[in-house]
Amino acid sequence: MRLLLRSSIHNLGLMGDIVNVRDGYGRNYLIPRGLAVEATPDNMARFESERRRLIAEEKATREKYHLLAKELEGSSCTIIARSTEEGHLFGSVSARDIAAQFSADGIPVDPKTVVLDEPIKELGIYKVVIRLHPEIEATTKVWVVKGDDSGEPILPPETGEGERGVEGG
Repeated sequence: MRLLLRSSIHNLGLMGDIVNVRDGYGRNYLIPRGLAVEATPDNMARFESERRRLIAEEKATREKYHLLAKELEGSSCTIIARSTEEGHLFGSVSARDIAAQFSADGIPVDPKTVVLDEPIKELGIYKVVIRLHPEIEATTKVWVVKGDDSGEPILPPETGEGERGVEGG
């Protein structure tokens, strides 16, 4: 199925590109969400008339995401999780958990934008990529620290030698 993209889509194309996709992907996902239209001469002419408006909207969206990416690059989040003495988590930390923690810290992040190859299952410090836009990514740190049953972090006993941090990841 030949479609005209109305917005940029990661791993598919940029706004205005004509792409070939499978029928189901086009009919069930791209067209209903307004991300693409069939590449007919009529739709292509209509798109050309809308192009300026769409480009302006895309530019504003990119600027917004660039600012959010800068904010994310300079920040990190801490997730308190229950774990064994060896540092293995009871359960795992998912993209949804990371997005919820950033949102709780005042930085709105959609769970769909958090890129994890697999869920985090151990204590440590992890670099996580957040893909805000097909062309904009931010890399941030996620600290997974040990917590008790009440959800409070378990701090190491004070040794008088200064602060200690969590190692790993």
